[in-house]
Amino acid sequence: MKVPVLNGTLPHEQYGKYSGAYVYIQPATPGTGVIAGGAMRAVLESVGVKNVMAKSKGSSNPHSVVKATFDALTKMRDAYTVAQLRGVDLDTVFNG
Repeated sequence: MKVPVLNGTLPHEQYGKYSGAYVYIQPATPGTGVIAGGAMRAVLESVGVKNVMAKSKGSSNPHSVVKATFDALTKMRDAYTVAQLRGVDLDTVFNG
């Protein structure tokens, strides 16, 4: 799976869900590091994200948390993908 990583962080915040596990991940400023729990930390570091803040809610089952993290990461889109899907120029995505 492809995950958009911009300057070591994520392009936008995202929620993910699997079974009873809910995760919330959001971009962070450079120098923050990976602020996440055990199972989520392993996934985010292996993807290559260097600065991110994440929170896990609901089930603490590591298997469910990992799958919920994958769900959130697969929903991520960068600006280039959004521009292609809308059929507009990249400048239009940012400036309306």
